[in-house]
Amino acid sequence: MIRILLACLLAVTVAGCTGSQRPQADQSEIVSRSYRDPGPSTLTLYTMISTRTGSGAHTSLMISGSERVIFDPAGSFRADVVPIKDDVLYGITPNVERAYRSSHARETHYARIQTIEVTPQQAEIALQLAKQSGPVAGAFCANSTAQLLQQVPGFEQIQTTFYPVKLSDQFGQLPGVQTAEYRENDNADLQQGLAFNNARLNELEAASPQ
Repeated sequence: MIRILLACLLAVTVAGCTGSQRPQADQSEIVSRSYRDPGPSTLTLYTMISTRTGSGAHTSLMISGSERVIFDPAGSFRADVVPIKDDVLYGITPNVERAYRSSHARETHYARIQTIEVTPQQAEIALQLAKQSGPVAGAFCANSTAQLLQQVPGFEQIQTTFYPVKLSDQFGQLPGVQTAEYRENDNADLQQGLAFNNARLNELEAASPQ
């Protein structure tokens, strides 16, 4: 177990799977930014993977049901237009989702994106579990996501792990999962990517009809 934790802590230093210190939104802001995708209910697992070693650096889960959120345990993402409560990101519009994946994909890491269609009931259970999870400790991103999935009917076979790629491999074995990769070759600095995409989202917000 000590070796596993040391490996996860190393990933923390590389990709930002850190303890959450993000500003906490109030309920009125969460409600005002809430977004529901018009498509079917889905769960989407994001795995950030080193382009050099193939090791996993971060895990998160987008839940699309009665609203669309990203469970981003011990994550680094933040943007002015995205309310955050504990480790749940709210208001995940298509623009925000693109900013999220773009912020993590860079010269040193790419995003593996795995999506599975679920029932509205499954999505709602996952959504409530994410909201109840509270802040997640650093290096527990894959572990907390695996534990959440285990509690969703139909996902009980997911085994707990501290390794993002091992969780991704398990998720990929589920019937109906669609897998894609998202890559960018910009600066390796995560904070620079976050700042760029925050500015871009603010521009889109200012240009949208009020």
